[in-house]
Amino acid sequence: MNKTYIAPTNNYSKWYIINAKDQNLGRLSSKIAKLLRGKNSTSFTPYINSKIYIVLINSQLINVTGKKLLQKTYTRHSGYPGGLKIKTFNDVLNQKPNMILEKSIKGMLPKGILGRQLFKQLKIYPDITHPHKSQKPETIKLI
Repeated sequence: MNKTYIAPTNNYSKWYIINAKDQNLGRLSSKIAKLLRGKNSTSFTPYINSKIYIVLINSQLINVTGKKLLQKTYTRHSGYPGGLKIKTFNDVLNQKPNMILEKSIKGMLPKGILGRQLFKQLKIYPDITHPHKSQKPETIKLI
Protein backbone atom coordinates (compact mmCIF):
# COMPACT_ATOMS: atom_id res chain seq x y z
CA MET A 1 0.00 0.00 0.00
CA ASN A 2 1.25 3.51 -0.85
CA LYS A 3 1.99 5.86 1.98
CA THR A 4 1.45 9.60 1.84
CA TYR A 5 4.57 11.66 2.40
CA ILE A 6 4.08 14.44 4.92
CA ALA A 7 6.86 17.03 4.98
CA PRO A 8 8.25 17.81 8.44
CA THR A 9 7.23 21.22 9.76
CA ASN A 10 10.07 23.63 10.31
CA ASN A 11 10.13 25.55 13.58
CA TYR A 12 12.02 28.56 12.26
CA SER A 13 10.68 31.36 10.14
CA LYS A 14 12.33 32.89 7.09
CA TRP A 15 12.10 36.64 6.46
CA TYR A 16 12.39 38.28 3.03
CA ILE A 17 12.33 41.94 2.03
CA ILE A 18 11.04 43.01 -1.39
CA ASN A 19 11.17 46.50 -2.91
CA ALA A 20 8.01 47.31 -4.90
CA LYS A 21 9.48 50.36 -6.63
CA ASP A 22 8.62 50.35 -10.37
CA GLN A 23 7.26 46.78 -10.22
CA ASN A 24 4.06 45.83 -12.07
CA LEU A 25 1.17 45.26 -9.67
CA GLY A 26 -0.10 41.88 -10.92
CA ARG A 27 3.28 40.30 -11.56
CA LEU A 28 4.62 41.36 -8.16
CA SER A 29 1.46 40.16 -6.40
CA SER A 30 1.57 36.71 -7.98
CA LYS A 31 5.27 36.27 -7.10
CA ILE A 32 4.64 37.31 -3.49
CA ALA A 33 1.63 34.98 -3.19
CA LYS A 34 3.76 32.13 -4.54
CA LEU A 35 6.53 32.89 -2.02
CA LEU A 36 4.07 33.08 0.89
CA ARG A 37 2.65 29.68 -0.02
CA GLY A 38 6.17 28.23 -0.04
CA LYS A 39 5.99 27.03 -3.63
CA ASN A 40 9.66 27.87 -4.14
CA SER A 41 10.58 25.17 -1.60
CA THR A 42 11.30 21.56 -2.50
CA SER A 43 9.21 20.37 0.45
CA PHE A 44 6.05 22.26 -0.58
CA THR A 45 2.90 20.82 0.94
CA PRO A 46 -0.34 22.59 -0.02
CA TYR A 47 -1.98 22.50 3.43
CA ILE A 48 1.05 23.44 5.58
CA ASN A 49 2.08 26.97 6.50
CA SER A 50 5.68 27.47 5.33
CA LYS A 51 6.37 30.23 7.93
CA ILE A 52 7.76 32.64 5.35
CA TYR A 53 7.39 36.31 6.23
CA ILE A 54 7.60 39.00 3.57
CA VAL A 55 8.28 42.70 4.21
CA LEU A 56 7.19 44.76 1.21
CA ILE A 57 8.55 48.31 1.04
CA ASN A 58 7.81 51.26 -1.27
CA SER A 59 4.21 50.23 -1.90
CA GLN A 60 3.32 53.77 -3.01
CA LEU A 61 5.75 53.48 -5.95
CA ILE A 62 3.96 50.51 -7.55
CA ASN A 63 3.50 50.60 -11.33
CA VAL A 64 0.42 49.76 -13.41
CA THR A 65 0.17 49.53 -17.18
CA GLY A 66 -2.29 51.14 -19.54
CA LYS A 67 -5.01 53.48 -18.27
CA LYS A 68 -5.55 51.64 -14.99
CA LEU A 69 -4.35 54.66 -13.03
CA LEU A 70 -7.55 56.50 -14.00
CA GLN A 71 -9.96 53.71 -15.01
CA LYS A 72 -9.49 50.98 -12.37
CA THR A 73 -12.00 51.35 -9.53
CA TYR A 74 -12.30 49.93 -6.03
CA THR A 75 -15.86 49.58 -4.76
CA ARG A 76 -17.28 48.86 -1.34
CA HIS A 77 -20.81 48.91 0.02
CA SER A 78 -21.96 49.67 3.55
CA GLY A 79 -25.09 47.55 3.21
CA TYR A 80 -27.42 50.52 3.43
CA PRO A 81 -29.30 52.11 0.54
CA GLY A 82 -27.02 54.56 -1.24
CA GLY A 83 -24.01 53.14 0.56
CA LEU A 84 -21.91 52.36 -2.52
CA LYS A 85 -18.47 53.99 -2.38
CA ILE A 86 -16.31 54.02 -5.52
CA LYS A 87 -12.68 55.18 -5.65
CA THR A 88 -10.26 55.19 -8.57
CA PHE A 89 -6.83 53.59 -8.42
CA ASN A 90 -5.18 57.02 -8.24
CA ASP A 91 -7.33 58.09 -5.24
CA VAL A 92 -6.54 54.88 -3.35
CA LEU A 93 -2.84 55.18 -4.19
CA ASN A 94 -2.75 58.67 -2.67
CA GLN A 95 -4.78 57.81 0.45
CA LYS A 96 -3.93 54.16 1.28
CA PRO A 97 -1.10 52.85 -0.92
CA ASN A 98 -0.89 49.61 1.08
CA MET A 99 -4.52 48.67 0.34
CA ILE A 100 -3.84 48.13 -3.36
CA LEU A 101 -1.21 45.45 -2.78
CA GLU A 102 -3.10 43.94 0.17
CA LYS A 103 -6.25 43.45 -1.91
CA SER A 104 -4.30 42.09 -4.88
CA ILE A 105 -2.22 39.59 -2.89
CA LYS A 106 -5.11 38.49 -0.64
CA GLY A 107 -7.13 37.56 -3.71
CA MET A 108 -4.32 35.25 -4.86
CA LEU A 109 -3.98 33.38 -1.56
CA PRO A 110 -6.11 30.34 -0.68
CA LYS A 111 -9.47 31.03 0.91
CA GLY A 112 -9.92 29.75 4.45
CA ILE A 113 -7.79 29.37 7.57
CA LEU A 114 -4.48 28.86 5.75
CA GLY A 115 -5.00 31.92 3.56
CA ARG A 116 -5.73 34.11 6.59
CA GLN A 117 -2.58 32.84 8.33
CA LEU A 118 -0.46 33.51 5.25
CA PHE A 119 -1.88 37.03 4.84
CA LYS A 120 -0.82 37.88 8.41
CA GLN A 121 2.75 36.99 7.41
CA LEU A 122 2.80 39.82 4.86
CA LYS A 123 3.96 43.24 6.09
CA ILE A 124 3.48 46.18 3.70
CA TYR A 125 4.95 49.68 4.15
CA PRO A 126 4.48 52.75 1.89
CA ASP A 127 8.09 53.90 2.08
CA ILE A 128 11.52 52.42 2.71
CA THR A 129 11.38 52.38 6.54
CA HIS A 130 10.14 49.31 8.39
CA PRO A 131 10.45 47.99 11.98
CA HIS A 132 11.69 44.48 11.06
CA LYS A 133 15.45 45.03 10.97
CA SER A 134 16.02 42.75 13.97
CA GLN A 135 14.63 39.76 12.02
CA LYS A 136 17.47 40.24 9.48
CA PRO A 137 15.34 39.86 6.35
CA GLU A 138 17.02 38.60 3.21
CA THR A 139 16.65 40.93 0.21
CA ILE A 140 15.00 39.42 -2.86
CA LYS A 141 15.37 41.09 -6.24
CA LEU A 142 12.33 40.17 -8.34
CA ILE A 143 12.72 40.46 -12.10
